[in-house]
Amino acid sequence: MNRWWFAVVVIAVSYVLTYCLRRYALHKSLLDIPNDRSSHTVPTPRGGGVAIVVSYLAALAYGYGAALVDQSSFMALAGAGVFIAALGFLDDHGHIAARWRLLGHFTAAAWALFWLGGLPAIQVFGTELDLGIAGDVLAAVYLVWLLNLYNFMDGIDGIASVEAITACLGAAILYALSGFPALIGLPVLFACAVAGFLFWNFPPAKIFMGDAGSGFLGIILGILSLQAAWISSQLMWAWLILLGVFIVDATVTLIRRLVRGDKIYEAHRSHAYQFASRRFGRHLPVTSAVGVINLCWLLPLALCVTRFGLDGALGLIIAYVPLVILAIRFKAGTLEHN
Repeated sequence: MNRWWFAVVVIAVSYVLTYCLRRYALHKSLLDIPNDRSSHTVPTPRGGGVAIVVSYLAALAYGYGAALVDQSSFMALAGAGVFIAALGFLDDHGHIAARWRLLGHFTAAAWALFWLGGLPAIQVFGTELDLGIAGDVLAAVYLVWLLNLYNFMDGIDGIASVEAITACLGAAILYALSGFPALIGLPVLFACAVAGFLFWNFPPAKIFMGDAGSGFLGIILGILSLQAAWISSQLMWAWLILLGVFIVDATVTLIRRLVRGDKIYEAHRSHAYQFASRRFGRHLPVTSAVGVINLCWLLPLALCVTRFGLDGALGLIIAYVPLVILAIRFKAGTLEHN
């Protein structure tokens, strides 16, 4: 996709749509009211993530119509994205039982994997692993986990948007340096759709994303990473490295809560980033730190994997170990009073 002027249009559309959604939410009193599980203290309009959904889907439709996006990528991204966004929108405006949400998540994951062709053979420590059907099941679990962890991690101003933008721009840089310019458009336009929303969500946020937006971000990022796996195993490892902050925080938190016997489907404030935001008394330092970690630590390691021969699995371990230590340092998964 070489029509870079369209990136500016996507940012503008997302920006204007977020403004309109904020006005609508204020008019209809669609506010996120702070409670004892909230990380904010002021009632704030919600549902702004719909702007990301609409602007990115419009960009995909344009790209597909102009023969800049292939059919399999379009069907995987648009089909799964619409389904997850609609499910999140309904949950934002009511309540859908956890089991039905989970069924919907796996349905969307199965749809995406059908169009992507499942999970290809992956290089792990120099050995090619072709897991067949087991790999497809693993990929479905990965997509469902990623979209849910994105929902979990969307808890302070701007953090989900900064994570998505830096990961997508990092991936675009890796594509360009690795000789795959045709892949650059999809993550760049996604970053643009999120950037338009971030103008209104940057600390202090004037509108929140909502489940429709956070779930959409998670599933799209997951699909883009699996799409990259069909080009090169190293590119998939690079995506996993770029998404490391969210993956590590959410996973460490989940494991520690499971070990403690908590009901993991209940809302909580025990992620590392939530403890950090309370320690610093503001959201901005934590959100900024995520961007810095992504660009100054994870992106260089991902570059070593894609361009300088570092094994992908080893690169992932090197990237994640400090993140695990950091998550534990900020008490991820512990009881708040501890």
